[in-house]
Amino acid sequence: KMAAAAGAAAAAAGLWSEVNRCGQNGDFARALKSVNKILQINKDDVTALQCKVVCLIQNGNFKEALGVINTHTKVLTSDVIAFEKAYCEYRLNRIESALKTIQSASQQTDKLKELYGQVLYRLERYDDCLAAYRDLIRNSQDEYEEERKTNLSAVVAAQSTWEKVVPEDLGLREATYELCYNSACALIGQGKLNEAMKKLQKAAELCRQSLSEDSDVTEEDIEAELAIIHGQMAYIMQLQGRTEDALQLYNQIIKLKPTDVGLLAVIANNIITINKDQNVFDSKKKVKLTNAEGVEHKLSKKQLQAIEFNKALLAMYTNQADQCRKLSASLQSQSPEHLLPVLIQAAQLCREKQHAKAVGLLQDFADQHPANAAEIKLTMAQLKIAQGSVTKACMILRSIEELQHKPGMVSALVTMYSHEEDIDSAIEVFTQAIQWYQQYQARTNHGCCVFQPKSPVHLSLIREAANFKLKHGRKKEAISDLEELWKQNPKDVHTLAQLISAYSLVDPEKAKVLSKHLPSSDTMSLKVDVDALENSHGATYVRKKAGKLTGDNQQKEQGQGEVKKKKKKKKGKLPKNYDPKVTPDPERWLPMRERSYYRGRKKGKKKDQVGKGTQGSTTTGSSELDASRTASSPPTSPRPGSGAAVSATSNVIPPRHQKPAGAPATKKKQQQKKKKGAKGGW
Repeated sequence: KMAAAAGAAAAAAGLWSEVNRCGQNGDFARALKSVNKILQINKDDVTALQCKVVCLIQNGNFKEALGVINTHTKVLTSDVIAFEKAYCEYRLNRIESALKTIQSASQQTDKLKELYGQVLYRLERYDDCLAAYRDLIRNSQDEYEEERKTNLSAVVAAQSTWEKVVPEDLGLREATYELCYNSACALIGQGKLNEAMKKLQKAAELCRQSLSEDSDVTEEDIEAELAIIHGQMAYIMQLQGRTEDALQLYNQIIKLKPTDVGLLAVIANNIITINKDQNVFDSKKKVKLTNAEGVEHKLSKKQLQAIEFNKALLAMYTNQADQCRKLSASLQSQSPEHLLPVLIQAAQLCREKQHAKAVGLLQDFADQHPANAAEIKLTMAQLKIAQGSVTKACMILRSIEELQHKPGMVSALVTMYSHEEDIDSAIEVFTQAIQWYQQYQARTNHGCCVFQPKSPVHLSLIREAANFKLKHGRKKEAISDLEELWKQNPKDVHTLAQLISAYSLVDPEKAKVLSKHLPSSDTMSLKVDVDALENSHGATYVRKKAGKLTGDNQQKEQGQGEVKKKKKKKKGKLPKNYDPKVTPDPERWLPMRERSYYRGRKKGKKKDQVGKGTQGSTTTGSSELDASRTASSPPTSPRPGSGAAVSATSNVIPPRHQKPAGAPATKKKQQQKKKKGAKGGW
């Protein structure tokens, strides 16, 4: 027994030496074989089990490594193997489990803190993640400092993009293309697109420079690394409205076939948004890229949500009603308070001509989620307007209390009521908005009796209300508004003039009293050179320069003033063949074709004889073409000076045009001989 134990110990020592040598060489597959042999000697060897887990992780067998940990829980306690277990769970996308494992560890090592930051980033807890990385950078000094700073900048970029947080200046030196890229993403989140584009161009240059230094890196490898930078450039172009340039760059990236399924999914989604309801066949091809395996682990929740929204819209555009309803219902169950799923469902119902059902759906959502009721009711009003129910649309708009006083809402309601000729309701809208501003001013002044000037929006509403009432003949109602405006600004001459004009129709005496407040004509006169103004280049009328007055002109100037000269009418020109003895044709002003005596153009001499039927047929009877009959009774010649002529409808042929008696009526056509090999037909 002692000899056997000694032999086992010697064998184990040799195996451990093999494990150590393979680990140093990075040959973890061979090291795993040696570890398994050690475990056959002692199955509960803690060190051997730890080595086995590490070898499996290095070989990418995370599921098997986690199985070993869970199988030997008594030996491999959380204190011993906490990092390896959490890392396996993280790589298997069990992020919540990884977080619990890290938090349950009794000692927080540097490795666990690094992993903790990654887990928080994946869980989109950016504030906690930022604090974790700041602590790591502050308390660590090793060769991984650059990577930590890169991760820190990525967190700041995510906050700017998804949470719309203005990023603070971390003072990071952008010496690498990763830092430049993350800085550009943060600028995109702030809407600084031009600055972001410059950062991306710099990142592309740094990326090419750093990768070109490695002789083993090919041009294809560099282009693959640049793909994500170019994708972000295309996104900026899309935001700037340069859709053609963006589309071209997106397609170039897809042709490279990058291995990053997340990048491909985002690019495909962006192409679909450019296509919209056009080029749907291309969109249906691109949507397959968004369904690739592992996409859900590469993108943020908002990115995945946006892709699902676009899938539902694409289904609607391609008339896949059931698919559209299924996707939008799934989205609504995931985010019950989100507006887009309900709006997509309503749009699909409208495409199916079910407007009433769409309005009911929106009303139910507005009742369940009052916080989003305003946007939903605006959509409902739009649907009512599309149906022609303008009054009902106005009622819906007026039910949005938080928007009743807004100038845009007041303008829309007044326009719609005016279209329906409901002037009383339009004035009521003005009155309610003005009262709201009065109450708001009273609340802000805390009941102070000191005169406070009204806000510009308040005064603008009062002026618009007064103008509207004046336009529709409500003089008495407009007077109170104009008096309020004049009280706010007594120097406003325009308002005073409107007030006097309104009072002149209601109370002329009051109008006279108010007219005394108008400035005098001397103060209102402008020093304008009338002659220079009239003779200016832009004047429509230029007065002629006065010439010397002589004789009779001077007498007229002194006596009666200027007298307009009478223009002489020119005599109209008469035609050359005009005969005053002959009465002019009363229809001479009409076109020739519209005159009563027009009989059409004279046809050619032989056109009457051309047959229009089948070949060989004639249009007139044979008796009329018989020359012997017409020759026996020649027509009489017209008398000299007479206006007689042959009728246009006559079929009689003059003697000069007659053919000899022996001539055939029609000339036979020679039939064309068909050539050998020629095809028949015309």
